[in-house]
Amino acid sequence: MTRTVITTENAPALAAPLSQGIRVGPVLQVSGQLPLDPDTGEVVGTTVAEQTEQTLRNVTAVLEAGGAGLEDVVMLRVYLTDPAHLAEMNGAYAAAVGEPFPARTTVYMQLPPGLLVEVDALAVLND
Repeated sequence: MTRTVITTENAPALAAPLSQGIRVGPVLQVSGQLPLDPDTGEVVGTTVAEQTEQTLRNVTAVLEAGGAGLEDVVMLRVYLTDPAHLAEMNGAYAAAVGEPFPARTTVYMQLPPGLLVEVDALAVLND
């Protein structure tokens, strides 16, 4: 199967050696997205809710560039910097993703200063 690199100007270009997404056959993996404005590269929001909303907009932009949508996502991984942010993130996440929810893992980790959340996605398309 062909491995296709997915890129879009509707999600931020990341200063790391990675692709925004990779598609192989019906499987699309979206790299970890951050709460960055695609046009300016600046962090969007100071709360975990605001940052979750922007991060999921970025995930959605990469999915769409790869021919998918949130309805095709089977797994989302959420990375938070503080366990105290879980409830607030869950509220923003539920509103943005909608039911039926994909499978999800939440991990706590350190991110660069000012960043509270990162999300990656795995989608399977019906082509």
